Order: sequence, then structure tokens, then C-alpha cells
Amino acid sequence: MHGREALFEAATRYYLQDETMAAIGARLGVSRSTVSRMLREARESGLVRITLTPPEQAPTRLAQDLTDTFGVTAHVVPSRESATPGGQLDAVARQAAALVGDLMGDETTLGVAWGTTVSAVAARLVPRPTRGSAVVQLNGAASTSSSGVGYAGEVLARFGAAFDAPVHYFPVPAFFDYATTRDALWRERTVRRVLDLQARLDVAIFGVGSFAGPVMSHVYAEGYLSAQEMADLLRQGAVGDICTVLLRADGSYADIPTNSRASGPSPAVLAGVGRRVCVVAGRHRAASTLGALRSGAVTDLVIDEPTARTVLAADRAGPRPRDWAPDDGGFGARRTVGP
Repeated sequence: MHGREALFEAATRYYLQDETMAAIGARLGVSRSTVSRMLREARESGLVRITLTPPEQAPTRLAQDLTDTFGVTAHVVPSRESATPGGQLDAVARQAAALVGDLMGDETTLGVAWGTTVSAVAARLVPRPTRGSAVVQLNGAASTSSSGVGYAGEVLARFGAAFDAPVHYFPVPAFFDYATTRDALWRERTVRRVLDLQARLDVAIFGVGSFAGPVMSHVYAEGYLSAQEMADLLRQGAVGDICTVLLRADGSYADIPTNSRASGPSPAVLAGVGRRVCVVAGRHRAASTLGALRSGAVTDLVIDEPTARTVLAADRAGPRPRDWAPDDGGFGARRTVGP
């Protein structure tokens, strides 16, 4: 390991002053191979961040179609139809990690909804230390069979480490057994502290849950909902979730009974956050992605190319969102943290 000052000098000379590795090595009194290792170390530590700007060609047109249709900033990740689910997820995760890194700065509060996709994003974050920032868990993790602390905690911890920010965990179940229990717990000071932080978010990142597919959503794969609950949700027209809030493809959610027991913020609550990054990989998530976009929960969409095309085709072929009022005083209304 080399000191950050030495890494900074080597990187500055190489990337900004166009000096050769041999010249830098002579200047620093080290070999050319050592300079190569120093440059790699500078990139891996986050001291050097390299970005690529795609040419103004397809899939930029596809991204513009998504922007025009849903009013979001779309980042479409090129992907072959034959790409494996894991390869597709990794490519999308890399793009999303870079976007979140760009959005994070000093005094920034980031809300994170743990899940399969966001876990992949966490693994691809490039360290970028910040001052006065915080990472806040958005949805609870405990279930009847697990505390959820290990999985969710690891995801949150990676975000905290990447941005040198304290992590504020949300010590509640993913789904409560009773809505009255959730309402009572929302008045507890330890929980209200986290809810207060959630109300002051600058950025939020979340994936979309899907009931089926080659890369199952963690909430459904790990039994957070019973088979009977899943069957009931299907009958009610639910196609997936964001932040544990169940959605229909038309974007409605307020009248789905399970949502009165969910721990995560509704689309109406998320609408108060300046930047809401939704990360999607896999066409099996197209219906739930459509619901998330129609709900108004998203400002920035990072999505693979085949799924983006599927979402647009479904929007054009299917019915438009029905008339409904998310702010009707039910679950769709903004959560309050007072007694």
C-alpha cells in the first residue's frame, strides 16, 4: 500500500499531465511496474474515478422514450438478449453504483431499501469519502424466520463504508402482523428518530420486487410473506413492490390491505425525496417497474435495454393508470412520525 499523497501525485501526473509511467517512476524513484500498481490502487481506492459518456446514439433514443413517457431521467444499460441474468444484473449494478456516487456529496442523506438488486449495487460502489453525510435504512428486515440483520446490515454497511458515512438502521419487521402494531411502534422514540431521518432524505435508492423470475426478489424468496398472503396479493392484482410496498401495474397501491402492515415508505412518501433512483435488471420485473414508474416514485431509472423495451411495449399496449388518489388518508398518504 502506498500513501495517498504519493498515489495522488502519480495519478495527477499520469491522467492530467500525460506523463509516461517511466517518467513518473523516475520522478518518484520507483519502477514502472510500481507506478502501474499505484495507478490501479488509486482507482480502487476511489482517488481516481473514470467515467464514460456514451455516444448520442441508440440506446440513447430508448432512454429518451422512457423519459418522454414517464417523466424520469433514464439510464439504459446496453445488454444482449442472450446475456445471463447475473451478467445483466452486474452491468446495471455498475451503472447504478456510478450514478449514486455522482449524487453523493458532503451533507447528503441517502436512503437505502435493501434487496437483491440494491445488494448488487452495494458490491460495485467505488469509495468516495464524504463529510457530514448519512445512510438510512428505508424498510425493515425482520421476518418470522429471521432477524434479517445479517443480509440487510451488510448491504447498508457497504454504502456507509463507501461514503464514510454513519448508518442508521431501522429496527422493525419488513411486514408487521397487525397494522395497529406498526402505528403504535411509529410513536416510539427509537423508531421516530429513523423516520425523521427518512423525512429529510436527499437521495433514495431502491429496486423493484417481482413475484417470480430467474433472480428472485429477496423478500419473496426468503418467505417474508406466506403462501396465502402471496395468493391474496395476486388476486388483488399486485405485481411486485418497491420498499416492501406492494403495487399494481397501473401504479395503484393505497387499497392493497398488506400495505397497511408494510414498513417501507410509500410512493407518496418517496415523492418528497429530491432524487429517487430505481434500479432494474431482468424482464421478469417489467410489470412491477411499470407500476413503480406510474406511481410517481421514480426520478432516475437505471435499467437494462431488453427490460426497458419490454416496459415501453407494455405501457403502450396496456390500459393507462386508473383514477385513484394516493394521498387519500390511507396508506398512500405521507407517513407521520408524531403521536
